[in-house]
Amino acid sequence: MRETVLVTGAAGFIGFHLSLRLLKEGYIVVGADNLNNYYDKNLKAARLSLLNQESSFIFEELDIIDGSAMAYLFAKWQFDIVFNLAAQAGVRYSLENPLVYAKTNMVGFLNILEGCRHSKVRHLVFASSSSVYGANTKMPFSIHDRVDHPVSLYAASKKSNELMAHSYSSLFGLPCTGLRFFTVYGPWGRPDMALFMFTEAILKGKPIDIFNNGEMKRDFTYIDDIVESIFRIMYNVPEPDLDWDSNNPDAATSYCPYRLYNIGNNTPVDLMYCIEILEKRIGKKAIKNFLPMQKGDVQKTWADVSDLEKAIWFIPNTPIEEGITNFVEWYREFYNV
Repeated sequence: MRETVLVTGAAGFIGFHLSLRLLKEGYIVVGADNLNNYYDKNLKAARLSLLNQESSFIFEELDIIDGSAMAYLFAKWQFDIVFNLAAQAGVRYSLENPLVYAKTNMVGFLNILEGCRHSKVRHLVFASSSSVYGANTKMPFSIHDRVDHPVSLYAASKKSNELMAHSYSSLFGLPCTGLRFFTVYGPWGRPDMALFMFTEAILKGKPIDIFNNGEMKRDFTYIDDIVESIFRIMYNVPEPDLDWDSNNPDAATSYCPYRLYNIGNNTPVDLMYCIEILEKRIGKKAIKNFLPMQKGDVQKTWADVSDLEKAIWFIPNTPIEEGITNFVEWYREFYNV
């Protein structure tokens, strides 16, 4: 029998690409999304229209904060594997509308945990974020280090997901894997992400805002590498770590079936270099508006992916030049510019 999987946030950037891959591999994919207006709903609709062309894709429009709807969804389908990619994203927006982060990222995630618990899901794979490293400055960021100093509510909500998942893994034996994504980009990306906003502004001849006067580095990770990593992790169902020591607790593993992984390119790139590549691919210079560091942001991210490589024999490796080229080509085609 073909396995049935749930992908929450299926009309979102990562959820869309993961759903396509799962469908290609022969899974029955139930995609859930509330299609909110955090960014352009037309982009979400376009992603969804492609997924709906596949006979093995079933779309459920619902909000994960609706406990009754989620309980019904889990009872109806009896999922083998659950991928939680639904979240209120964005560091900046968390400064403006913090309540939605508590509702979606915490209450919504609790509903997913409850559904997995009661329907005995074999593996819950959930999206965390590189933002959880917060004020940490030791590079590269390691999953074995403590992350107790978030600098945004978004980061705090993602850290809470990791804690909540661990509690359910401990209490109910639910296998959980948390994935800390590092600056994901590529075709069909989110309009609130820097490379997307820069591309749009440069093409329209509008200025781009560059924070911390351009002194920023990001571990940009191409979407295809993200999806490949998630797909392989799906088969790597965590088991209790028999070597886990409560006197010297490892933050990345546990006595229960729980694991954390970084998914990043392991190559921090200067933001100004990314802008140079964009200018070359677009064929137009950017109008640069240099600004100080904004609240909730960090200067540099860099993923230690050694544990990921050991677990799945793969690490993200798409060069930033190739990834940006693919993104610009998609953007021109999709927006007809």
